[in-house]
Amino acid sequence: MDNSLSNKINGNFKGKDIISLDQFSQKDIKILFSLVPKMREIAFKAMPSKILAGKIVVLLFYEPSSRTFGSFSTAVKQIGGQTVEILNPQQFSSVVKGETFEDTIRVFEAYSDAIVLRHPTVGAASKAAEIARLVPIVNAGNGIGEHPTQALLDLYTIYEKFERLDNLNLLIAGDMLNGRTVHSLIRGLSLYPKNTVYLLSPDELRLSRKEYSDFTNRGIKIIEIQNEQDIPKNTEVWYWTRIQKERFENIKDYEKVKNKFVVSQKFLDTYAGKHTILMHPLPRVGEILPEVDNDPRAIYLKTQIRNGTYVRMALLALVLGKS
Repeated sequence: MDNSLSNKINGNFKGKDIISLDQFSQKDIKILFSLVPKMREIAFKAMPSKILAGKIVVLLFYEPSSRTFGSFSTAVKQIGGQTVEILNPQQFSSVVKGETFEDTIRVFEAYSDAIVLRHPTVGAASKAAEIARLVPIVNAGNGIGEHPTQALLDLYTIYEKFERLDNLNLLIAGDMLNGRTVHSLIRGLSLYPKNTVYLLSPDELRLSRKEYSDFTNRGIKIIEIQNEQDIPKNTEVWYWTRIQKERFENIKDYEKVKNKFVVSQKFLDTYAGKHTILMHPLPRVGEILPEVDNDPRAIYLKTQIRNGTYVRMALLALVLGKS
């Protein structure tokens, strides 16, 4: 299918590849969000649904995943579709025999109505979309590039809490350099006016200068900080991320920064506001202590993770033209 990033949604999701938040406008996000309550009701009430009846979605994951993989699998089945699930194709498919990425995409295109792809290489989703001529590709994370469906569920979670996506102050902490969830979330926030994002990270993991320039040129205000004492008190959202061990070539470099900023109950009480929400795309590997989980501000294992299924249900329904 044609999938240059000039292929905007423009209010019509049907048959579109979902590769980047750059394809979305405020109007598109509003259309998607309007469908989420219906999807929540279907899931919550275990209502039989035929929205995707007869549709088959391939989940093709070249990188390890539990939440995104499980969420998409659940989303398809909740609305009546079926899945073909391929985890680690480089070990358990014809990729082992030397099959090219191009041929793998073409093969699974022949079996399905859509392909959800995770891949360790930036640009793999765009490449797959160029290869697949008959079915849409949904980017479930490509290297350190983007993770658009994660950003959409994060934006919905914020919208659900504050009833707006503009005029917000947010703190994003952890790995800004390699965090594809961060890159997509900032893209989404830049669609709305008067948002300020504070980025708390070790110096080694700062946002790349290219992305910093790109994001600020979009009109979003970005303030980089390196100490918890610089966290402003007026932030509505804390978005914590893990330091990504798999992105380091030298384990010693990882060990130096892995637990630079850890949210304990004391840390949360000291630096967060009473109405701040604490989010995390998961998995966490020590950067939020379990003692925080029951704090009402901590929503990563509550509403945020559930919204992932509902938003993906809505997105698949729209993309496959069955909503």
